[in-house]
Amino acid sequence: MHWTFRRSSIKFVTDKQAVIDALQRLPEDASLEEISEELRIMASIRRGRADIAAGRTKTQEEAEHLLESWATAWTSR
Repeated sequence: MHWTFRRSSIKFVTDKQAVIDALQRLPEDASLEEISEELRIMASIRRGRADIAAGRTKTQEEAEHLLESWATAWTSR
């Protein structure tokens, strides 16, 4: 279950209800690929929010340092 923020209120919804809400927002002719992508995005956002709640975050400086180290490792191959 997760909190969903709406324009005028905050609502607590289950994952199933969040999926139903998302499906209702999609156009009637949405393809399975489009529906699947919407669900993947929703799941990624929820994982990110869970990481934030658990303190699994990086500062901007830490993220920049990681990117630099990855870029250096990649270009030295």
